[in-house]
Amino acid sequence: MSEKKEKIKQSDLQGFKYFKVLSQLLERLHNAGCQRDRAGNRTLHMDQYMTLLLLCMFSPISKSLRSMQQASELKKVQRKLRVPRSSLGSLSEAARVFDSNLLIEIIGELVSELKPIPHSARLGDIKAILTIVDGTLLRALPKTVDALWGDRTANAVKAHVQYELLKSVPVKFQLTDSRGSEKAVLAQNLESGRFYVLDRGYAKYELLQQIIDAESDFACRINDDSVLKIIEERQLGSDSLQAGICRDMIVELGSEPVRDCFKQPVRVIRLKTIERTQYSAHTLPYRGKKPPETMLICTNRFDLPADVITLIYKCRWQIEIFFRFFKHILGCRHLLSYCDNGIELQIYAAIIACLLIALYTGRKPTLRTYEMFCWYLTGWADEEELFAHIERLKKQTTD
Repeated sequence: MSEKKEKIKQSDLQGFKYFKVLSQLLERLHNAGCQRDRAGNRTLHMDQYMTLLLLCMFSPISKSLRSMQQASELKKVQRKLRVPRSSLGSLSEAARVFDSNLLIEIIGELVSELKPIPHSARLGDIKAILTIVDGTLLRALPKTVDALWGDRTANAVKAHVQYELLKSVPVKFQLTDSRGSEKAVLAQNLESGRFYVLDRGYAKYELLQQIIDAESDFACRINDDSVLKIIEERQLGSDSLQAGICRDMIVELGSEPVRDCFKQPVRVIRLKTIERTQYSAHTLPYRGKKPPETMLICTNRFDLPADVITLIYKCRWQIEIFFRFFKHILGCRHLLSYCDNGIELQIYAAIIACLLIALYTGRKPTLRTYEMFCWYLTGWADEEELFAHIERLKKQTTD
């Protein structure tokens, strides 16, 4: 039998003054979801629910709805954060009553306050917002039920995320079922002035043309066997050769039946690659074939050096690092609600947590920084030690 978890104690929590700033930001949400409360007896409001959610996100002690309920019983939490004692029923109902879309404006305000994090000077002349796009699955049911049903994706939801590279934070998110089309979601959310960085799953000619029509740019890996009608071979400089680039071509993309999808030629760069996964006869997606020795990167930017295009694409792995932080560190691998709105509330809270860390430190969220905030909020690190950690990060930023 597993050991019974101890309840959260008041001595386990401190640092509430930082949550006061957050409470002021969330205060505008106080009356949200009260339209049907004609008797005026609602005690748990949206700003209070989100404050509890964020408090638990920064506390390694709290990882469930029940622990959120326990935290709401603490007099110190009630007094400092101005939240009422809440029942499990109220917290469960909140996931359906409070509209998650109301948090989008707050996230936008926090993003606008962020300054670009120091990066390679070679990315400074792009004149577009570098945006990595990808999706990740979130398990929507407990593992035991999932194991009985067999299909590991049937009982999950997919989060489609847009991640600004130079600010190292997510800026847009949409939820679909596990089989939701990543290409269709991106097509619905295109904006002008962005440089979209896409993996091979987004390699659809119509989508790439839609990005151009939206007055944005892209760097997208395409299939290794894509049909290319070469118009021009561009000469490679020493920087491109050192970056592992084999060819830099201007091409018409696709065979005759689909070539009309593009209204103009595009640029394709062939790059040497080292696959991270050890080859085996059963390794997907190769199914018995050896992994390719090169990859093809397609872009509509002709003005940038080839090595800069490859540098941009290599930065795509930053979103994978964010997904790991998002699910494993902030706890979004375990969902507190299984309705779409409740999942969105939890995910938006995690995005706000990432933004707050980035605003306080001037650096992208990392495990070490998150741990320091947790040590401080649970009373094991004092304010001086927290500030010392932040100052070290800022010094790394300026060096």
